[in-house]
Amino acid sequence: MALQPLNALVTQLAAQPIIFVGGKGGVGKTTTAAALASHYATQQKKTLIISTDPAHSLGDVLNVALSNEKTAITHYLDALELNPYIIVDNHFAQVERTIKGYANPDMMPKIREHLRLSKSAPGAQEAAMLESMCQHLVAAADAGYEHIIFDTAPTGHTLRLLVLPEMMGAWTDGLLAQQRRQAKLRSAATSLDLDNNNYKDNDKNDVSNPFAKQKPDRWEQAVSVLEKRKQLFREAGLLLHDRKQTAIVLVMTADVLPLAETKRAIQQLEETKLTPAAIVVNQLITPTQTDEFWRKRADRQQGLMKEIESNFTNYPIYPIYLQQTDVRGSEALSELLS
Repeated sequence: MALQPLNALVTQLAAQPIIFVGGKGGVGKTTTAAALASHYATQQKKTLIISTDPAHSLGDVLNVALSNEKTAITHYLDALELNPYIIVDNHFAQVERTIKGYANPDMMPKIREHLRLSKSAPGAQEAAMLESMCQHLVAAADAGYEHIIFDTAPTGHTLRLLVLPEMMGAWTDGLLAQQRRQAKLRSAATSLDLDNNNYKDNDKNDVSNPFAKQKPDRWEQAVSVLEKRKQLFREAGLLLHDRKQTAIVLVMTADVLPLAETKRAIQQLEETKLTPAAIVVNQLITPTQTDEFWRKRADRQQGLMKEIESNFTNYPIYPIYLQQTDVRGSEALSELLS
């Protein structure tokens, strides 16, 4: 597809409430995501923008201090930066509360030490971030947001986050199957034990007390937690794969390395049936330059633009031209897409 006017990007994505903005580091993902969010907010569409990049810059772009909780930027725009450390702490605190419900109190010190070490295990932050992202994703529609925009981390991290709901769903299925097998074995063992006791106490006429307090069943608790997580990942996965609901926008610059990374990202996304909706080429230099340095750079970019267009013929490509100053604040960001 040929280059499209930038304001057409807003129109193209208007009907899709969920927008992921990703790409190589330093190409302008956050500016693009914040510009989209600010623009929809100025059209009085209730919008939430979430940064999942551990190296946050969303607050800097919006010119507002952000945290792990939602901050109102304008009447129609809320923003937050997911803090992986807070999310991991909350996640493991919840796990500890669940275990505490049925574990032997004498075991809790060892369990707490194990959980403390697990916080630093490979993938722990990603898993916790994914669960938080899925919760926001599923809850945003119920909260009345017309758009929820994710400003994501560099490409590799983004791709993992996008495919993780399916992986975590499969992992949860495996755990549930294991729990069910153990429950059957436990039931069979209990039945055998009762038969033996009935045989031994046949003459005692023991009757169970119907008013006795029921002990919490740890297996049922564990299964309940896993079922809730499975449902969360399922709902998030369905939303991510629904092209009427979700759009993925890749941002790049007209340079060799971003071009190579974008090609790899599109290939991986297509393999997982998460086709991008659009490509934004940021920091373009206008072709008509009088200064020799800038003319050479503009000429080089124009050469790469031909390569970009020939490589991504199936996707609309939107240019953002290099600005004289940094674009900061929701008002200036919104005007960028006007």
